[in-house]
Amino acid sequence: MDKTQYTFEDFLSIMNRLIAPDGCPWDRIQTHESLKRYMIEECYEAVEAINNKDSDNLCEELGDVLLQVVFHALLAQKEGLFDINDVINGVSKKMINRHRHIFGDASADTPDDVLKSWDEIKKEEKGYTTAAQQLKSIPKSLPALIRAEKVLGKAEKNGAPQPENNSEYDEAIKILEELRDDKNLINEEKMDKIGKLLLIITNISRKNKINPEFALTNAAETYINRFEYFENADNADGFVNEDTQS
Repeated sequence: MDKTQYTFEDFLSIMNRLIAPDGCPWDRIQTHESLKRYMIEECYEAVEAINNKDSDNLCEELGDVLLQVVFHALLAQKEGLFDINDVINGVSKKMINRHRHIFGDASADTPDDVLKSWDEIKKEEKGYTTAAQQLKSIPKSLPALIRAEKVLGKAEKNGAPQPENNSEYDEAIKILEELRDDKNLINEEKMDKIGKLLLIITNISRKNKINPEFALTNAAETYINRFEYFENADNADGFVNEDTQS
């Protein structure tokens, strides 16, 4: 099956061949559960290509994401649950219904209008009647910082009280002082305080229109680069001292 240009139908045929009874030994034994890690990894690798502005790599990584989508759809088809056409049909209907300002008679003149309409239509589709239901629907499998930001943002949209003035900064300083000074804290108490601190920092980041996940990623990269510099300069003491002072 050597072609110059493959189509989506060709790709489905390739994947069906791989998971056939006489197909690839590895592909044949995969399940939705065994493939979860690959779905996550491929999405992050696509994001990395976007961050690097590497269009060639992005093309490749989007193919890997598509591979995961098709793989799961074919496994579901074998189980008699749904197939790739159901996936395409479902997302097409969703896009049409949630863009009523394009495919219907609703109006949305700004990106904010679109987001507000999207949220309202999603509540309608899911049958949510309370804000708490919306918060609970945010997947626990998301990275913690991303989930926290979504929870805080959705809570604010639904009228949750917001901190006044610099109260969040004061609360963060208070927690840091408690962690530093109270030597009798047990691990559960430390975990609660650190969790609260991270939630506060996430909200501060959100209010400053900074993605906390990206901010932490950038900080980790800066740390790695500094580590590499001091390692190459044979100046580990300087690294420790600078890191302590910063």
